[in-house]
Amino acid sequence: MIMYEIDSGVEKILQSVGTTKEGISIIKQKAYIHKIYIKDIKTGAANILKQDALSVGADVGVSEACVFCGEEYTDAILLATPAQLKKLVKKEKLQPFGLRNLSIYMNELLKAKTYENKIMGVINANDDSFFDSSRLKGDDAVKKINTMIQEGANIIDIGAVSSAPNSKLVNEDEELLRIKPIIDEIYKQKLYEKAELSVDSYSPKVVKYTLDRGFKIVNDITGLKNDEIARLASEYKAKVVIMHMQNNPSNMQDNPEYKDAVNDVSEFFKSRLAKANEFGIKDVILDVGIGFGKTLEHNISLIKSLAHFRSFGCELLIGGSRKSMIDKIVSCKPEDRLPGTLSLHIKALENGANILRVHDVKEHYQALKVYESLK
Repeated sequence: MIMYEIDSGVEKILQSVGTTKEGISIIKQKAYIHKIYIKDIKTGAANILKQDALSVGADVGVSEACVFCGEEYTDAILLATPAQLKKLVKKEKLQPFGLRNLSIYMNELLKAKTYENKIMGVINANDDSFFDSSRLKGDDAVKKINTMIQEGANIIDIGAVSSAPNSKLVNEDEELLRIKPIIDEIYKQKLYEKAELSVDSYSPKVVKYTLDRGFKIVNDITGLKNDEIARLASEYKAKVVIMHMQNNPSNMQDNPEYKDAVNDVSEFFKSRLAKANEFGIKDVILDVGIGFGKTLEHNISLIKSLAHFRSFGCELLIGGSRKSMIDKIVSCKPEDRLPGTLSLHIKALENGANILRVHDVKEHYQALKVYESLK
């Protein structure tokens, strides 16, 4: 008899064992554990939840004081398989103290879709991007786009204004002047037939120009702040990347603060998704905005909690490519941050992201394929 523990690949092993389809459907759910962190829950509610969880085979960790109702509120962590979570959804739906809201949230997690993993290659048509190898113009930009597509990019994201900390604002006419030659050549070569094209802009004039020429995604770092961008996206039936940013690029890194980064970003997404719905925008991608008004601790917290944002039912984009958070962990310049970038992005995939916005497509494509094979 040979024995060893595994932490993935359960479904394939069950198939090789010869388990029935019905059996696989039941057993594979037990191989995954939802870990839900609940903050500021009433102690009465926490005790009810713990008893309900134990009754279905799950468990809840609470403070010692909570057990004796020595505090009015506590934090808790719920550990449950998908099958156990389904049972808890029904139980907590009938309970008081806000547990109905928890029931709704758990149900949203269970319904969250699984999306195909994608690579978004970055092209900057400006002279002040923080990573100089991404700065390209004219024919060089179009050649790089073709190369990225050949290397495995599913999406190409093109911008003409830097959004790095302390970057300068650029007017619409200047932004269009920078990006127009690249867009015109892309349209001429019909590259929109080879990959999805995304414009990294919050300028209505630039966005309209690109949507008229085969672009299908609007990557808006202001998260639909401008009604005109929302109107254009709806009119052209474009996907929209709603990104979270505290303040604006010129001052976003001036001592950013949050009461709770995950919750604050989540509340932002709720409001902007409501706005997208008002304008009739059907396809939304969420981006927590790594480095956009966040400290290293905020960035790490958001990456660790990406599974939470899956409850919105949208694709999740992560953009940590060569960013300064890597330098804050291991001192290095942008040109030396590829290993840290790959580590960050693979962890983001494990935690729920499915779109990687990258400068290095070839390396990410290889890393992604190996990750998917191991997973």
